[in-house]
Amino acid sequence: MRKSHLVFLLPLAIALTGCSGGVSTPQESFVSGNGSVTFISKSDRVNAPALEGKTLLGTNFKYSVGKIGVVNVWASWCSPCRAEIPTLIEFANNYPDVQFMGILTRDNPVNAEALSRKLSIPYPTFIDDALLIGFKGSLPANAIPSTVIIDSSGKVAARISGAVTVNSLKNLLEKVASE
Repeated sequence: MRKSHLVFLLPLAIALTGCSGGVSTPQESFVSGNGSVTFISKSDRVNAPALEGKTLLGTNFKYSVGKIGVVNVWASWCSPCRAEIPTLIEFANNYPDVQFMGILTRDNPVNAEALSRKLSIPYPTFIDDALLIGFKGSLPANAIPSTVIIDSSGKVAARISGAVTVNSLKNLLEKVASE
């Protein structure tokens, strides 16, 4: 190829490469929460969606209304998600009357299952993130991670947008349990 062709093709190749968006990965499109806590007064709550389906471990699980539920939306590639898992595990073990659940979103179930087994996560994680659509109209999971609290009558009571802290989760659980 002649040198004059290279002078023309090199800038063209660079320009075309810069225009391509490349392959989008889940990590590039997630929104990290800021830790804000939202609590809904009992009179303003709406029903949580039915939470049932296949879990990371290949079993089927169905949340039954009647006990408080904690739904954590997470992904194995999400650093804040991985950081909050020990807190969620501790709460799940210390609050046996509360049903903890996870919903995996924008992740490879194989990677998430490996992390779940490594950390011995004691609660089920749904692999169908279409369950999140059911929270529209209440407190949708607006970031990764997000944690939604469901009261014992099956209504959405609160949300933590971002990683849970011991204080934020404890305060919400105590507030909802005391109603």
